[in-house]
Amino acid sequence: MLTGRQRELAALAELTRPDAPATAVVVHGGRGTGKSTLLRAALRRVAGEGGLVLSAMAEPADVHTRSGLVRQLAEQLPSPRTGRPEGPCPAAEEEAHRLIAAAARRAPRTVLGIDDLQWADTASAAWLETLLRRLDGLPVTVVATHGPGRFPWDDDPSGTLLPLFHRRIRLAPLTDAEVAPLVRTTLGPGPGADREPDAGPAPEFVTACRTATGGNPALLHALLRSLRAAAAVPDAATAATLDRHVPAGTGRTAHAALRAMGPEVLATAEAAAVLAGPRPPAAELLAVATGIEQHAVEDSLHALTLAGTMVPGAHGSTFSAPLLATAIAGEVLPSRRQALHSCAARFLIDQGAAWADIVPHLLGSPIGQGGMPEALLNAADDALEHGEHATAVACLRRALREPLPEQLRAQVLASLGEAELARCVPTAVHTLRRSLDLATVPGEQAASARSLAGALFTLDRYPEGLDVLRRAARRIRHTGPAHALRLEIDLLYAQLGRIHTAAAALPRLRELDPAAAQGGPAERPLAALLSLRSLLDGGGCREDALAHAREALADGVCPDGDESYVYTAPVLALSAAGRPDLALARVNASLEGSRGQAAVLRRAYLVTLRAGINYRLGDVRGCEADARAAIDALRGVGAGPTTSHSVAMLTDALTKQGRLAEAEDLLSEHGLTGTLGQHWANDFTALVRGRLKVARGRVEEGLEDLLRAGERATTRLMSGPAVLPWRSEAALAHAALGDTRQAVALAAEEAELARAWGAPEITGNALRVLGLVTPGPDGLALLHEAVALLEPTAARLAHAQALADCGALLRQAGRLDDARSRLRSAALTARRCGATAVADAAECELRAAGYRPDAPAEDGAQALTPSERRVAALAAEGLTNKEIAARLYVGLRTVEVHLTKAYGKLGIQGRPGLADALAARAAVRG
Repeated sequence: MLTGRQRELAALAELTRPDAPATAVVVHGGRGTGKSTLLRAALRRVAGEGGLVLSAMAEPADVHTRSGLVRQLAEQLPSPRTGRPEGPCPAAEEEAHRLIAAAARRAPRTVLGIDDLQWADTASAAWLETLLRRLDGLPVTVVATHGPGRFPWDDDPSGTLLPLFHRRIRLAPLTDAEVAPLVRTTLGPGPGADREPDAGPAPEFVTACRTATGGNPALLHALLRSLRAAAAVPDAATAATLDRHVPAGTGRTAHAALRAMGPEVLATAEAAAVLAGPRPPAAELLAVATGIEQHAVEDSLHALTLAGTMVPGAHGSTFSAPLLATAIAGEVLPSRRQALHSCAARFLIDQGAAWADIVPHLLGSPIGQGGMPEALLNAADDALEHGEHATAVACLRRALREPLPEQLRAQVLASLGEAELARCVPTAVHTLRRSLDLATVPGEQAASARSLAGALFTLDRYPEGLDVLRRAARRIRHTGPAHALRLEIDLLYAQLGRIHTAAAALPRLRELDPAAAQGGPAERPLAALLSLRSLLDGGGCREDALAHAREALADGVCPDGDESYVYTAPVLALSAAGRPDLALARVNASLEGSRGQAAVLRRAYLVTLRAGINYRLGDVRGCEADARAAIDALRGVGAGPTTSHSVAMLTDALTKQGRLAEAEDLLSEHGLTGTLGQHWANDFTALVRGRLKVARGRVEEGLEDLLRAGERATTRLMSGPAVLPWRSEAALAHAALGDTRQAVALAAEEAELARAWGAPEITGNALRVLGLVTPGPDGLALLHEAVALLEPTAARLAHAQALADCGALLRQAGRLDDARSRLRSAALTARRCGATAVADAAECELRAAGYRPDAPAEDGAQALTPSERRVAALAAEGLTNKEIAARLYVGLRTVEVHLTKAYGKLGIQGRPGLADALAARAAVRG
């Protein structure tokens, strides 16, 4: 397939072949589009075939030289005697016409080539007009190029000539398909050439080059030469940094051309280049920045458009090639650039423009201007509200370069540290430490200390974080006792999370009185901590745990200005006390409230909490999706135990789906196969790891992990089944090893603790295990009780597991009808939850009971998993895939997969039928 330039050259060849009729062709193109190269190639071909070629080139300096083009053509005419040109020809226009006509009759084909017709002098233009009008009687083809050059206020004689040309060829910008071979020729093969010798440049790189140069061949070649000199690789990473490879001399060449157009055009172009952004500067803004009258700016923009330097758009004029704007801006003195940005910032602020449009100019303004710190801080706040953390960080760092009072500097550092948490936790630690050192107000000292400690905890630097909280609490104990208590709450919670510090925290935890924090900043955080205390106490404290948890979460899981890991406790308390639905509602509300502005850590924290709730609800696929989202969000910020908890959640979800090898690989990838760290998140990791090993048949190894999980939890008095059901899992492992006595002892202890706690989900699961390890009718009775307890709860998978275990025992007892009923329900429920392993085991029992189960339901609304239902419902509301991903805090690919599966199960082709299909499902259920 021919490229654009190849097609244009072929068209010229066709028009200039010896047997073609006389004609006139004009090639239109801007500067650097290759029109002169195209003309020279066509003329060389004609000369090579024996034709007569006469060529001339007009230049700006020749505009006032009479008959300049005519003389260039006449000088090349061959002498009738010698057949060779004889040099300067003083012939007048009419004589030149006669001589050209005579020479043309002696040659098989005569082609006149005129480059840059727009610079033709008046006399030559008149002569050429006469020639074109008489062309029908001559064996002559005229090929001219025409581009921008004359200013709108100049008399351009070429304008009267253009209608006389029979054919016009317009050179379009190069396409990606035309850019790619040029890139490969100049820079070599792209990434992956070691594996695929024919690998081309990365598509992102090709597109970036075409976009940066506007498809202009001259600019493209210059850019590629610059990239070659820098030994750049044509990959996606280089594509993002093309503005660093502006070809040397491009700016100077552009400046020279602009200077020739006049001082107002030059000033306008410079300002437009410096102030260029996502939204081009309006003429009014350029007028204010340059001090030129607006009508003169508009005339200059028009001239730049005619010259091909700029192109008009709906929101203003932009440069035809972004690289050209960068090059022109690079030629402007730094002080001048700063002055332009300062004028633009003041103008846009006065106009009430969006902060996003003002920020680039604030960042480019000089230091020390009045009102600059306030404007930068307002812009940072706006950026944080819209989730633009990189912009907020840039504004806050720029504000710190201003002369600020120490107290304000401490506040800016605190805000900067919080914003940096979304990008790099170690950097945030450094900034927050500086903020804490400068803070003098108790509330600000407490806030900085808590943020710094939280960042250190995320990096698994617990001793440092604990020390920060202790020192800050002592520092403000007398000046801000309420804030000191707030610090102590975070300190106690963090101490409870570590094996070696938990015991020291327990006495103080017992002393805490809600009245001490009433009405102060510690009221709800203390309620959160007290909900954990109720969990530790177990027994009849379930209602206390629920009450404290509701109070703690009154303002959400991440209340503004009081974000803290301590709010994990009430979410756990609600889930453990039989209200996972309420916990899920609180977490989802916090995710929704922070949508678009949540930092990476906050988003990962909330999604991890939701994964834990889905774990308790038995939504295996939902747990998997949330755990993956949390891990992805934390990747690159160096998180420690926070990541391990998400990994453990994902490992458990994979185990329940029977993806055991994948689960083991995941633990190995994240370094969780050896000795685990002290953080209590790893208590759960040990439990999950033990459960996985048992499922893999390594029962003794698994039992070791399960007992170690119990030992760790017992150290901090968190060994109750509401927090970590390690006894049940260990009991099943003991039973698998033939140690029935120990299995029954552990299962009975767990059942007793669960009954005392009083949550049906916890009690039902404990009784299920006790029933499995208790021989005879007593065991079956316990399983029946477990099924009855779990049936009305939201713990769907736990209910399915109890049904499956009960059905298996019924089959063994010969009660096949009862067994089949239980096993069918178990298989259906487990598969809806995404627990493939449980569903497969139930179906295996069904076959053993003489019943062939139906194939897993892949059609119909009833086959939708909870995750698929959530995504489908939001799609039915009209949200885009990207909006759904942001709402649920999952990856875009996850949304696409869930929707594809939902369409298939609902029997529809796409979104148009989604709302009706879901409504029909609701009607059937109703």
